[in-house]
Amino acid sequence: MQWQNRTATLAPAVAALAAFLLLPTWAPLQAATTSKPAATAARPAAPGAIIVPVGPEQLRTTLDEHRGKVVLVNFWATWCRPCLKELPDLMALEARYRDRGFVLLPVSLDDPADREAVVRPFIDKWFPTLHTLARLSPDMDSMVSVIDHAWNEVLPTSYILDRNGKIQARMQGGKAAAVFEAAILPLLEK
Repeated sequence: MQWQNRTATLAPAVAALAAFLLLPTWAPLQAATTSKPAATAARPAAPGAIIVPVGPEQLRTTLDEHRGKVVLVNFWATWCRPCLKELPDLMALEARYRDRGFVLLPVSLDDPADREAVVRPFIDKWFPTLHTLARLSPDMDSMVSVIDHAWNEVLPTSYILDRNGKIQARMQGGKAAAVFEAAILPLLEK
């Protein structure tokens, strides 16, 4: 019982610290969306959580803004169990390697109509420090085809882009943190 009380006491502090650490990565993306109408501007769902609705063109622009960094684009959804298992590992990798030029760019492929009713409450509960893009387009393919025209609709799908924006790895299905780390580290050395 003492362990549960300590966990409940520490959880808000850990969430606040994670939000503080993740905020610099998303500043350019937030700045780009604040000039949009209020309906599409990012707004916090919970302390530190951010959902930024984007279409394919905005995703392309966001990728261009991250040139010079190693980017892991992770396409996920609330209904995808393997996605939810790997997201905490990906968030931890970003926190560990951010200073070396690594950026995690999660993209929720949930139905845009479900963003407020499903995605936001889900993130509030399970990933209160997650900063994610969320698709505005009616179909998932239009979002993923910004990176991969041959996507086979498997989730999760992650793409690791080098500092020039070129795909260096495509990973499908839930993967362990060590698999992602092994693909990212050599790119961070360059």
